[in-house]
Amino acid sequence: MLVAERYRLDSPLGRGAMGEVWRATDEILNRPVAVKVLHTEQPEQVAATDAERFRLEAQTAGRLNHPNLVGVYDFGSHDGRLYLVMELVDGWSLAQERDRRGVLPPDEAVGIAAQMAAGLAAAHRQLVIHRDIKPGNVLLTADGTVKITDFGIARFADDATSTLTAIGKIVGSAAYLAPERGLGHPAQPASDVYSLGCVLYELLTGRPPFPGTTAVTVVKQHVEAVPVPPHQLRAEIPAPLADYVLRLLAKDPAQRPTAEQTATWLASPTEPPGWPEPQQVPPAAPPLPPPSAHLARTDGLPTVARTRATRHPALPHKALLAIVGVIVLGISAAIGVALSSDDSGGASPHPARTTAPATSPTAEQRTTESPAPASSAPVTDPGYDEAEAKKQAEEERKAAEEERKKAEEERKKGAEEERKKGAKEAQRGDG
Repeated sequence: MLVAERYRLDSPLGRGAMGEVWRATDEILNRPVAVKVLHTEQPEQVAATDAERFRLEAQTAGRLNHPNLVGVYDFGSHDGRLYLVMELVDGWSLAQERDRRGVLPPDEAVGIAAQMAAGLAAAHRQLVIHRDIKPGNVLLTADGTVKITDFGIARFADDATSTLTAIGKIVGSAAYLAPERGLGHPAQPASDVYSLGCVLYELLTGRPPFPGTTAVTVVKQHVEAVPVPPHQLRAEIPAPLADYVLRLLAKDPAQRPTAEQTATWLASPTEPPGWPEPQQVPPAAPPLPPPSAHLARTDGLPTVARTRATRHPALPHKALLAIVGVIVLGISAAIGVALSSDDSGGASPHPARTTAPATSPTAEQRTTESPAPASSAPVTDPGYDEAEAKKQAEEERKAAEEERKKAEEERKKGAEEERKKGAKEAQRGDG
């Protein structure tokens, strides 16, 4: 098949939810390329959203030109189907490397993360935010080059009008999702840096910072929990490196280093460690407010109780913690269906990933095994059941609602006790 009278589709490399990827030949320049073709057999509304995402991927990736980013060559429409022509990468994914080896030596993990950070820094300079950094979207070549791919859900940092993500939904992968995004706030460059920190943590320790069985529990940990320091899980990790990884995983985006600062630090691991200055986060679109029903309020209470609630929290400590937990759980349940908890899924297929050479210089230094063949796109997880996921999300939502009601009852009870106590103290004073 000849696309746009120029690109000959030679063999399929993979198929995803949004399109399929082919190994192809550019007959004008006589070079191998990867061609991603959008599906057409989708429902009208889904097809329109996929087409918009497809165009956005072409626009964002088309801005970028860096050795650590997969290049985009062309974009257009052929016989009513959108297509995207990309650099053909002969290699395998970081997810495959991780699955095959478990953990990587610290120096090798640092080298991979440094190249990832350099690619992200180039994207951020062009105001492009990837939003889905994970091992499955990182390619490794035989010569040791690292390339970030799949800008299918990327956005421009200066675009506050994007309608691709509906309110209450978050696209991305739960295991690598930044806390601010778990709370429904817009993505920013620091969100990519957090995801990079999650990837580096996993390469060093063999597990993500926050393991869990569901997307909801993982997102809740990203928002609330503190990760175990990497060197406690693996003693051979140098303490300065472990500390730096924790800085990448800071809850406050402003306290994380930029991608450029991270690339510089990781590229010179022998230099004395030092924290970079926190990055200046550009003003972002107003965050989505949490549901007001989940928050303790003082309006509507009697004057004495309202004054005390303002100056001294009326809620018992346990009740306050319960309310905070319910807020996070409620938001997580609302977005749980939109999140992916593994590296195999994705809204769009990745650029081409062909079988890696049986012997590569990098692999031979570490192991005698050769990387497993990789296709150009992750195959949809056969164990994923959308109906079951929705059912589970609904059950979690109901559970969160029950917890919210219980917390609200505790709040009211605590406020009433505080009011009575205040009334008694006032009576004693009058006496």
